Amino acid sequence: MTRTKAIPETITIHVPFRIVKRGGRKEMVLPPGARAPRQTDNTLIRALARAFRWKRMLELGDFASIAELAEHEKVAPSYMTRVMRMTLLAPEIVEAILDGTQGPELTLAGLLEPVALEWKQQHQVFQPR
Repeated sequence: MTRTKAIPETITIHVPFRIVKRGGRKEMVLPPGARAPRQTDNTLIRALARAFRWKRMLELGDFASIAELAEHEKVAPSYMTRVMRMTLLAPEIVEAILDGTQGPELTLAGLLEPVALEWKQQHQVFQPR
């Protein structure tokens, strides 16, 4: 069996992307218009779960105050209130976080900062992909 055409030894593929540091780890950023694969952020998901769990515990009357719950959970009350603000996020943003389709600008550090209460304003800041 003979080959009529020589097979090249190397093939070069150009994939445009850049690497940025986020929260101490490196992340690949694709060019505008490129479709990124879904990637769930376990830190965000864990924080969301904690926020809704803490809210439910307060609503059920398991604890009388945030200070009491924070002491039980061994976290600072100020941290707990910042995390619990995540329960005020628009449902579409919560779904995007759970699906892994949130934009790169949506980080836990950003969500621990004061966020607009109106869902329309939240959508302007945190655009799901």
